[in-house]
Amino acid sequence: MDELTEIKTVVSEAVTNSIIHGYENDPTGQVYISAHLYENEIELIIRDEGVGISDLDEAKQPLFTSKPELERSGMGFTIMENFCHDMKVVSEPLIGTTVYLKKQLASTKAVCR
Repeated sequence: MDELTEIKTVVSEAVTNSIIHGYENDPTGQVYISAHLYENEIELIIRDEGVGISDLDEAKQPLFTSKPELERSGMGFTIMENFCHDMKVVSEPLIGTTVYLKKQLASTKAVCR
């Protein structure tokens, strides 16, 4: 159950970032999610076609937020990094952002119920 909670959390963080930062709360923006389940690992890909991240290194810093007026904690990428064993972010201004996450699983049975 802990693994499932962590997976739901990282997907929620990535999707929230896409909506709030990538699309500036534009309700017409789309977020694409794919998941691939392997024997003891899940791979998640969350992609948007939003504004992109101008400074990825800065955006990954704990507590950094480009939306302080929304009282954002700036911990999205930090949470994703802590709950997954591998995280890669690719972003291009005006093209969008893709977050690749991999999480080791104790058992795929726990995820597939």
